[in-house]
Amino acid sequence: MTYESRIKDEIVDKLFEAILLLKDEEDCYRFFEDICTVGELKDMAQRLEVAKMLDRDLTYTDIAQQTGASTATISRVKRCLFFGANGYRLILQRLKQNKTTED
Repeated sequence: MTYESRIKDEIVDKLFEAILLLKDEEDCYRFFEDICTVGELKDMAQRLEVAKMLDRDLTYTDIAQQTGASTATISRVKRCLFFGANGYRLILQRLKQNKTTED
């Protein structure tokens, strides 16, 4: 089944093509430090951490205390986690698989 994105266009395709060429964590740091502000990177990292915590059924209060995320951010991530494009679910599953192969 092919996913039809609402944001798909030629320029976004080119961005994703570039991201897929990154080979390791150092490449990621170099590219994302150039293309994003520090705040944008921290926000994305925070959202992923919030998704992990929601997946573990932590409360909004616990998540807010541990991550510093606002309840609005937690709510938005939860909405995406349960009603979005399944991007969070996909990456959370892969992170879990990666962790079990490393153990």
